[in-house]
Amino acid sequence: MATAVESRPSASISIKGLSHQYKGGTRALDQVELTFGTGLFGLLGPNGAGKSTLMRIICTLLVPTAGTVTVRGHDVVKERKAVREILGYLPQEFGGWRLHKVSEVLDTVARLAGDGKDRKARIAKVLEQVGLSEVANRKVKKLSGGMRRRLGVAQALIRDPEVLVVDEPTVGLDPQERLRFRQLMADLAKDRTILLSTHIVADLGSACRDIALIDAGKLAFRGSPADLVTQSRGKVFEVSFPAAAPEELGSGIEIVSRTRNAEGTSIRAVTTNPDKLPGSPVEVDNPTLEEAYLAFMAARGRVDAAISEEL
Repeated sequence: MATAVESRPSASISIKGLSHQYKGGTRALDQVELTFGTGLFGLLGPNGAGKSTLMRIICTLLVPTAGTVTVRGHDVVKERKAVREILGYLPQEFGGWRLHKVSEVLDTVARLAGDGKDRKARIAKVLEQVGLSEVANRKVKKLSGGMRRRLGVAQALIRDPEVLVVDEPTVGLDPQERLRFRQLMADLAKDRTILLSTHIVADLGSACRDIALIDAGKLAFRGSPADLVTQSRGKVFEVSFPAAAPEELGSGIEIVSRTRNAEGTSIRAVTTNPDKLPGSPVEVDNPTLEEAYLAFMAARGRVDAAISEEL
C-alpha cells in the first residue's frame, strides 16, 4: 500500500516578481521571488516586513500590484476558486465561535466548504491530528490559548489541503504550547507544503529545512537555517563579568542572553564591531538560530526591527 507521502503529488508555491503597494503609498512587497515545495518552510522577518501581505496574496485575499503567484500551478488572481480548494489558511487572528463547541466549529466550516456525507469522519480525524479529540464537546470560550490555535489549524485542515499557510501561529502562547505547536507543524509537513510566517525564530523548529527572510518588503535571505548560522560567524560573542553585568554594552551591541553562576555573569551578545566589546570577549562557535537572525539583521543595520519580547 502506498504511503500518504507517495500518493500525494508534491505541492508547490511559485512567486515571481511580486510587489504590492497600498493606497496610502506604503510599499509592502518589492519584487519578491520565491518557490516552495513539499515540507515546512519558514517565512521570517520583523513585524511590518511584509509577511502578512504575502500570506494574504497567496491565500487569494489580496490582489497584488504586480507579479504573479501560483499554487500548484493555479494563479491566485485568475483561479481563486481552484486555489482555495487545495489551500488551508490559519490567519494571525482566529477569533469568534466563543459559544460554539469545538466539533460544531469544524462541522460548520466543513459544511461551508461543501464537504459531504463523510464529514463526521473527517472531523474526527482532524481533531485527532491536532490533539483536540478529548475536548470536541467543549465550548471555544473554555479552551486555552494553545487549544484555540490548534482549533485554527483544524479548521484549515478540514478539507485535507495540499498547501497550508500559517501566519504568526504562536503569538501569546506559553512555552509548552509553542513546543506542541511546532511538533504539530512538523508532523503535518511530511506530506504537504506548509508556509509558516513568523517573527519568532524559535517557531521554525528543527523540522524547518528552508528559510526565506523578508525585511522591508524585500527578500533579504533564502537558504537553510544552517546557512543563516554560518553567516553569523564572527558576530556572536560571549563576555564574562566577575559580578553583575551591565544592562547595556554600548551602541551597536545587542545582548541576547545572560547567565549567572558562582563566578559572576556571562553575556552572549551580537555585534558587527567586536572591538567595542568590554573585557575579553570569546567568539561563539555554535550560535543559535535566534542569534544568527539577530546577527544577520545587525549586519543590515536593522537589529532594532528584529527585536521583540517573544524572541
